[in-house]
Amino acid sequence: MSLPETLADDSVAPPPAREPRVWMFWGTSLWGLLIFVALFLGQGATILILLLMQDGPLDFSTLADSVTHVVTGGKALSLSVMTGLPGVLLAIWIATKIARQRFADYLALNRPSWKWLLIGALSLGALVEGWDLLAKATGRDVSPGFMMDTLKAAQSDNTLWLLILAIVVAAPITEEFFVRGFLYRGWSQSFLRIPGAIILSSAVWTLMHLQYDWFFLGEVFSIGLLLGYLRYRGNSTWLTVVIHGLNNLAATIQTIWLASHS
Repeated sequence: MSLPETLADDSVAPPPAREPRVWMFWGTSLWGLLIFVALFLGQGATILILLLMQDGPLDFSTLADSVTHVVTGGKALSLSVMTGLPGVLLAIWIATKIARQRFADYLALNRPSWKWLLIGALSLGALVEGWDLLAKATGRDVSPGFMMDTLKAAQSDNTLWLLILAIVVAAPITEEFFVRGFLYRGWSQSFLRIPGAIILSSAVWTLMHLQYDWFFLGEVFSIGLLLGYLRYRGNSTWLTVVIHGLNNLAATIQTIWLASHS
C-alpha cells in the first residue's frame, strides 16, 4: 500500500533554510574580542620570529632588553602591522560565515562615491588642521613622539618603504575592516543604534592607539567619529579605508618633513 501523496511529499521535503543573521551587541562584542586576539597573535608571532632571528643565542637574563630592541625597530613594527591583517581577515570571515552572510556584504565593502571621498578628504583636512593649530597654540609637537622615533628607527635600518606600506595600506585595511566594518555593523543594529555604534567603535579604535599621549588620543577619537559618520553616510567601509590611509600618509609625510628639519 502506498503512502498518501501528502505524507510522501512531507517525508522528502527539505528542511527550511536558515536565515542570515547579524551579530548584535553581545555577539559583536565577543567576536570583536576574538578578532583582537587574532590580531595580537599575528603581530606577536612576528615579534617572536624576529627575536629568535637575532644574532647569537637567546639570553633570558636580557630578554626584556632584547624584546625592547626588536619592538622599537622600524622593521618589527612594519612587519607586525602587516602580519596582523591575515588573522583579522580570517576571524571576520569565520564570524560572517557562521552568520550566513557574504563577507563583503556584512562589512559593506561597497565602492565609495567620488562625492563622499571628496567630503571625507576635506573634512579630515579641516579636522587635522584644527588639531595642529591647537597643538601649536599649547606649545605641543604636532607629530607624536612615537611616530618620530619609529620613523628614525626605520630610516636607520633602511626599512622606511616597508613602514610606509604598513602604515598607509595594511593598517587602514586591518583597523577599518575590524572597527568600521565588523563592529559598526553589529552595534549599529543593536540597542546602540547608529550614534552609539559610532561613539563606541571610535572608543575601541582609540584604545588601539595607546602608544600616544592623551592629546593625540583625543585627536584619534575625533578622527574615529568622522570615519564612523562617513561609514554611515557613505555606506562603504572602503571609503573609510581610503580616508584613513590618506590620514596616515599625510601624518607620515609631515613626520618625515619635521624629522628632516629638526
